[in-house]
Formats: sequence, structure tokens, C-alpha cells
Amino acid sequence: MRLSDDFDDKNSGVPLIYMMVGVLLFAVTVIGAVVLTNKKPSGNTQGADISRETAEADTGREDAAGLPADGTDPYISGSTLTSDDLDFWHMYDETESPEEEEERKKKEKEKEKEQDPSTDGRHTRLVAEDGTEEWVSINPYLTKNTYDYSGLVYQYPIMKYYEDSERVSRVGIRVSAEDGDINFGRLKKAGVEFAMIQIGSRGYGSGNLMADDMFYENVRKATEAGMDIGVTFFSQAVTKEEALEEANRVIEGLQGFTVVYPVAFDMEYVKNDTARVQGLSRDSKTEIARTFLDAVEQAGYKVMLYGDKEWLVRRVDLSKLISYDVWLTQDQDTPDYPYRYTMWEYTKNAKLDGISEPAKLSICMIDYASK
Repeated sequence: MRLSDDFDDKNSGVPLIYMMVGVLLFAVTVIGAVVLTNKKPSGNTQGADISRETAEADTGREDAAGLPADGTDPYISGSTLTSDDLDFWHMYDETESPEEEEERKKKEKEKEKEQDPSTDGRHTRLVAEDGTEEWVSINPYLTKNTYDYSGLVYQYPIMKYYEDSERVSRVGIRVSAEDGDINFGRLKKAGVEFAMIQIGSRGYGSGNLMADDMFYENVRKATEAGMDIGVTFFSQAVTKEEALEEANRVIEGLQGFTVVYPVAFDMEYVKNDTARVQGLSRDSKTEIARTFLDAVEQAGYKVMLYGDKEWLVRRVDLSKLISYDVWLTQDQDTPDYPYRYTMWEYTKNAKLDGISEPAKLSICMIDYASK
């Protein structure tokens, strides 16, 4: 059935208008959302437009290598910044004050000093016969050398040691048959106060015990000159039994003499030859020395261990010989031996009235005659 024209006008006009208004509102909403989403921060829009237009104009223009005609590399930003410019890790570091810088440098120097064996106070230098040097650790359990060497006074060839302006040392000489005929009276006038006289030795090759040919004469002359007496024995014992044999020979040889300075045990290697003790271990040499010293001490004599720095530090174990005095031989202005000693042989080549051979002089830091 066909509706009348009146019905169409009356019922369809109004809904169509509503529909058109709704579509228009929807379109405006969508357009507004798009605009807001793509909106950029305000700036020099004019420059941006010009750059965009220039870029659009250059689009598609490339040189023969396929790069843009303007010479730019599309893979490089063109920034002039370097890696250093991007280092922001220290941007908050504070500048050191002069006091802080000085303190930092002081700590650095102290650290370097601690790492240097020549200045760290924990090492001492050893020089072998071939001239090679080595820094070895100082044993912290041994008694240290505390002498103040500013108290040394050297009036060639006599060395003296003072404490609080008072001389506390004595001057001595070491002699044997090798020194020939000695005038101890003239030595006494020259300043020598005691003599360490060799009583005997063991052959470094044969192993035979030998008395020193000049021992008794040297003891007599030194005593008559008013000198105090001590003795030395050159050992080449390779067993404790041989060391005890040497000690007994010394004790027998001292009968009837007044000996107020120590009996010194001298074990050494031999220059330009091989000594009997060359192959002994450090422990063996230590035990041999202790056997000799104990036996002589039990007989009522003072005893001491003689040796150079290298021998005392490396060749024997001083931690097992701490009860004995040490007689150090080191030919230099001041010794660098780190441990306690009571006597120091400071030269083997002195020229002194009363002896034709170069004199071997020592300075003793205590007066054994008064002990």
C-alpha cells in the first residue's frame, strides 16, 4: 500500500536533521583529537617550515655514490660532540683545597715508601761476594740495633762512641801469627785498649786442629802492655763432635791466663777456595756454633759470635743464637746491620804504630773488663 505524501513529509523530515547534526559532531570530535595528538611544542615554526621545505625539495636528489647531493651522510647526525663531551660522571666532583691536595700527596708518598724495601724499615740489604744485592726481611723477634751513630767520632784510625758526651766504647785489635812481631806497648799508646788474639784454628781443607804459633807470646806482650785480653778461634767443624773438640782445645789453651774479653767463634767461607763448611746447611752451622759457644761458656768464659752481615743474617739462624753477643765485621763508615751487637770490626786495613801489617781494628760498645 502506498503511503500518502502527507505522511512522508510529516514523519521523515525531523529525524534526518538529527542524523546530520550527529554525524557533524562526530567528525569535529575526531578531527580535534587528531590535532591534539600531533601538536608539537611551540618554537621557531617558521624555521622548521623552511627546513622542511628544503628537505622536501632535496628529496630524491642523490649523487653518483648514492649519497644525498648536499654531501651529508644520512647515517651520521652531524654532531660535533666527542666522547669526552659526554663524560658526565665527574660533573659533581668537588675541587680539592690546597690542604687536601697536600694531604693526598703526603699519603701517596708514604704508600710508596712503604712499598720500597730500602725505606720501609722491614728489609735490609745483603751484598754477596760476587757483588749481587738482595733485600731480605728483618726478623721482628730479634733485638734491634739502637745505636745512635751521630755519637760516633772517627779520629783515624781510632773510632770512638759517645753517649751524652761520655765515651762508652773501647778500641780493640784482632791479631794472629799472620801479623808478625807486634809491639803492643806502641799500640797501647796509639789508643788500642784490648786485643782479640787468635788461639787456634781448624784447617779449611785438611780439617786438622792447629794452635796459633804466636798466641802465647802475643798474650804475654799484650798483658805486659796493660791491655785486656780476648781470644778468637777459626772453626771449620762440620759436626757437633768436631765443634766440641774445638771448644775443649780452647779451654785447655786458656789455662793460667786472665781472659776478660770474650772467646769468639769465627766460622767463615774461604775466598778463592772451597772451605769444609761450604756444604753445611744453615741449621747445621747454627748447631755447630751453639755447641762450641755453650761448651766454652760453661767453662766460665764470656763468649760471642763473629761474622759479617751476610754470614750472620743468611748463613746462621740468629733466632737460635740470641743468648750470645755478636761481633760484627763490616768495613764501612757506619754499619747497616739491623740487630743488636756489642762489638764492631770497622776496618781490616788501618795503619797503626806498633804493627807492620794492616791492622784489624774494632770498637766495643761495652767494657767487658768491668762486667
